[in-house]
Amino acid sequence: MPQGLRVKGQEVKIVVSGPGGGLVLGIDAISSFDAEIQQEILSEGFLGEVAERKDEIFRGCTGSVEAQLSSRDYLRFVARVNDRATRRTPATEVWNITAALEMPGGGTAKVTFQDVAFGALPLNVGGRDEYVSVGFDWECSAFRIVL
Repeated sequence: MPQGLRVKGQEVKIVVSGPGGGLVLGIDAISSFDAEIQQEILSEGFLGEVAERKDEIFRGCTGSVEAQLSSRDYLRFVARVNDRATRRTPATEVWNITAALEMPGGGTAKVTFQDVAFGALPLNVGGRDEYVSVGFDWECSAFRIVL
C-alpha cells in the first residue's frame, strides 16, 4: 500500500442501533464522532525489586456524537432513551453504536460499542440561518472489533 493513505471521515459510517437491532434513522447527518477505549495503568513497587511492576485495567469506553437534525426519528430515540432511564420501559433495552471504517488498502474494519448508556441529549438551535444540531455523550462497558 502506498505511503500517505489514511482513513478520512468520508470513509467512516456511524450507525446507532436500538432494541431489536433497528437503526435509528434520525442519526444520519453526523458531523463528528469520538470514541475512547479507557485503559488505566496500574503501578506498584515491592521490597527487593528495583522497578515497579506494571499492569493495566480496562475502564470501559466513552464517546460523543454530534449531528444535524434530519427527521423526527431522533426525537423518538431521545424519548426511548429517556423511557429506559426513567424505567418506563424495561432497562433491558440495548443500544449499540458501530463505526465502520473503509480502509484505503481495501476492506472494512468495524468497532461496535455494546450496550451503550447515554448522558445529556441536547437540542441546539443556533440561529435562523443555522441547522438544528443534536448530540450526546455515551459510555459502555464492552466493545467488539471485527477486522
